[in-house]
Amino acid sequence: MPTPPVTLVLLALAGALAAGAVLAESPPARQSLGGQVETRVKEGTAGAPAIVYAEPLGGAAAPRAATFTMTQKNKSFTPRVLGIPVGSTVSFVNDDAIFHNVFSLSPPQPFDLGLYRSGASKERTFTQASTYYVFCNIHPQMIAFVVVAPSPWVTIAAADGTWRLDVPPGRYRVTALSERAAPVTVEMTAGQPAGAPLTLDESKFVPTLHLNKFGKPYPASAYREGRDESAIGNLVVRSRD
Repeated sequence: MPTPPVTLVLLALAGALAAGAVLAESPPARQSLGGQVETRVKEGTAGAPAIVYAEPLGGAAAPRAATFTMTQKNKSFTPRVLGIPVGSTVSFVNDDAIFHNVFSLSPPQPFDLGLYRSGASKERTFTQASTYYVFCNIHPQMIAFVVVAPSPWVTIAAADGTWRLDVPPGRYRVTALSERAAPVTVEMTAGQPAGAPLTLDESKFVPTLHLNKFGKPYPASAYREGRDESAIGNLVVRSRD
């Protein structure tokens, strides 16, 4: 029996509504947002890795938490620098044949994962945007720098300072920083040519030996044990102003 005309109209209307709903739910096309980070350094030093993130102007971006891994190997954190969206979880894997104790005294969410053995892993979820210096309570040469961005769009600039983020169309506040330089910001429009570079000033970096999780100096024996490690691993920014 042929389908009545009214039924055909209703079916066509339902199909059109469904297609419209799909289109309405489709995310906007992404556009490129990119540029260059330049770093002023003291003579004879190299710039630290720069983290860049973008926040949409006129409204907050939807959270996009993810899971990251930071491995402890050869008494070092790998990668040593992470840029992650707020709400993300970092798994700290002990890939050494010795014990480690990962901790951070950085506000607003200091943490202490405690002592754990080779092959074990412990996690930390970062629910507040900030910068976190991460250490091992046994080995002072171990240091990591984690930037928890208030945005899902965050990256680490390449060695030559270039960076790129794929974002929805719009205008953004772009922030760049490093463990040795205060943040700098600029407003940019997605899909438009990059303007002047973001310039970080690490020339005022003042290093100091960091403290253990009890706020006390490490014993001298801890430094002798790690004397073959890179000296910068024992240092942390005193001031980035």
